[in-house]
Amino acid sequence: MCVTCARFSSVFFFFCRLWALSSHHDFRWKSVCPSLHSANPKVFTNRDGLSLNSPKFLHISDISLSLTLFFRISLNTLTLNVKSDKVYTRHGVPISVTGIAQVKIQGQNKEMLATACQMFLGKTETEISQIALETLEGHQRAIIAHLTVEEIYQDRKKFSEQVFKVASSDLVNMGIGVVSYTLKDVHDDQDYLQSLGKARTAQVQRDARIGEAQYKRDAVIREAHAMQEKVSAQYVNEIEMAKAQRDYELKKAAYDIEINTKKAESEMAYQLQVAKTKQRIEEEKMQVMVVERTQQITLQEQEISRKEKELEAKVKKPAEAEKYRLEKLAEAERLQLIMEAEAEAESIRMKGEAEAFALEAKGRAEAEQMAKKAEAFKQYKEGAMVDMLLEKLPLMAEEISKPLSAAQKVTMVSSGGSEVGAAKLTGEVLDIMTRLPATIEKLTGVNISQTSLFIYIK
Repeated sequence: MCVTCARFSSVFFFFCRLWALSSHHDFRWKSVCPSLHSANPKVFTNRDGLSLNSPKFLHISDISLSLTLFFRISLNTLTLNVKSDKVYTRHGVPISVTGIAQVKIQGQNKEMLATACQMFLGKTETEISQIALETLEGHQRAIIAHLTVEEIYQDRKKFSEQVFKVASSDLVNMGIGVVSYTLKDVHDDQDYLQSLGKARTAQVQRDARIGEAQYKRDAVIREAHAMQEKVSAQYVNEIEMAKAQRDYELKKAAYDIEINTKKAESEMAYQLQVAKTKQRIEEEKMQVMVVERTQQITLQEQEISRKEKELEAKVKKPAEAEKYRLEKLAEAERLQLIMEAEAEAESIRMKGEAEAFALEAKGRAEAEQMAKKAEAFKQYKEGAMVDMLLEKLPLMAEEISKPLSAAQKVTMVSSGGSEVGAAKLTGEVLDIMTRLPATIEKLTGVNISQTSLFIYIK
């Protein structure tokens, strides 16, 4: 090769290289530098339908030049800022939506790679990004038009999935795969979203106030319930103590009755047996009444519990809870007064029955004594009556003299030769005593001044 040809070849190669760089083609000078070749894993090359073994030949005079033309297409991941301004939603509200999408040409799928080569070979990354961006933006607008503002704002994941699904099915026909899509921002110029936020804030504040009021109401209800349980437990304890006292009194009364019965069986077997039977009947009645009263108390407690639950289910406001608490306290006080009154009445009745029984036994004993005395009086007749009267004479004298002994000052006036002083007083008493036989004779028909006296020694 001559020097002129060599120079011409160098100049021609230089201009061809500049043309290749300006048009993003790979130009190789096969005949001059056949070993020049480099491969980038992120770049796919195509030879515009030409084979490496069939290069283009350029004949200049006696020089043959072999040229091979390569086209490059990027396999890098492209980040797209998909922005849709003032798009009307399903309800006619204009909003602006911004999404971030990651797309790339699928180099591992030969069919998609061939499709991408047909669509984008010879285009720069900027041009490919713009085509993918416009496609994504169109799908994003279409999906916005089919949804409401609330659906887009509240369920961003659903919106992103719909855009990803629709855009992927369309871009795959261009050999581009959507790696990811994320909704970045949603806003509007009409303050629609701000109004939604205010409404939600007001709703949350309202729920907070309602929750606070309900908590206070529940606290008052729990306090009243605890107070009711305390009062109920106190009443139950008092009832148990009253029951124990009642059982003790009943057993003691039964033992006393048994002892008294054993002591008096020799004298009043029949009467005491009748009294014992009556007493047992009364005890049984009393036991039945106690059981009935216990059942009534249990029913009252159950009714109170039922009313408490019913009222608790219906209480909705703190004022109603306060009213409920006051009513239950009043009910508890009323029940306490009723139970105390009933217990006092029961105690009085039992004491009255015991006293009546004691008086009845005492009366029967006195009647028995009087009967024996009457029998003795029948035997002794007038002598017995005289003996009894003589026993009472000192008492009569005492009763006659009692008014005089109570006098602080006595003034006596003599009417002549009559006695004065102590003799006068004694004479007055003796004069009254001497009039007694006539009075007794009028009452009993017995003249004690003419009847022989019998001395009855006990």
